[in-house]
Amino acid sequence: MDLDPGLAALRAPGGFFPLRAAEDPPRPLPTLAQVYARRPGNVPGDLLDLRVRKVAAALRAPEPRTAASVAHLGLAARLWSVALGCAVLYGRLPVLDPGRLHWDAGASAPDDLWLPQVRPERRAGDPAALADAVLRAHLVPLAAAVRARHRLAPGLLRGNAASALAGAARTLEQWARAHGRPEAADRTRALTAGLFADPLLAGTGTLTGTAFRRRSCCLYYRVPGSGVCGDCCFTRPPRSSPRTTSG
Repeated sequence: MDLDPGLAALRAPGGFFPLRAAEDPPRPLPTLAQVYARRPGNVPGDLLDLRVRKVAAALRAPEPRTAASVAHLGLAARLWSVALGCAVLYGRLPVLDPGRLHWDAGASAPDDLWLPQVRPERRAGDPAALADAVLRAHLVPLAAAVRARHRLAPGLLRGNAASALAGAARTLEQWARAHGRPEAADRTRALTAGLFADPLLAGTGTLTGTAFRRRSCCLYYRVPGSGVCGDCCFTRPPRSSPRTTSG
């Protein structure tokens, strides 16, 4: 199945999958490449702080780094959902280079990411192509940008990347099976397993199908009344100093 200009197939799973494709942003928005840049006085990069503040306010997070981790996890989930959805439903990826994807830090899906032109990648949508398109092109510089602003362990951010992938895969597989698309469900599992073999994700946790148990904690348990996430390394919220980070 060829990529259509609007990536309409991504609308079916809903949630984090749809993308504003073949559309210009309603107002000037920075590219993710600009957001990731770590130059002094980088105004687009400061939008990461805007996103963290927005998440902190929504969750009533007691400390900025908890909100920073959750914000990082959310953007990682959006990027994985778009890329994995394309690889499964189209068999190939559009070019999702950080210099082409525009980001609205104050918006939610699907209005947060804008891809003005859909252009197919030359490579097939296999695990290596997905890893290059999301892990190396986006999540490595995103983690560096987040760590430049907030004291988060590298292992925590790698765990977030893995958790976001597993969550996207689980949603896509469940949708595919519920809509009579067993081949899409099987392809989701195969691609996800291939991605977890990548050195950047290997060792982040245990993947069983699309169920995942991570070896780090995203700190969400620190949000009042939240408990632990379904894939957390903890079975109950740990007792720890507010300054302790699991990573």
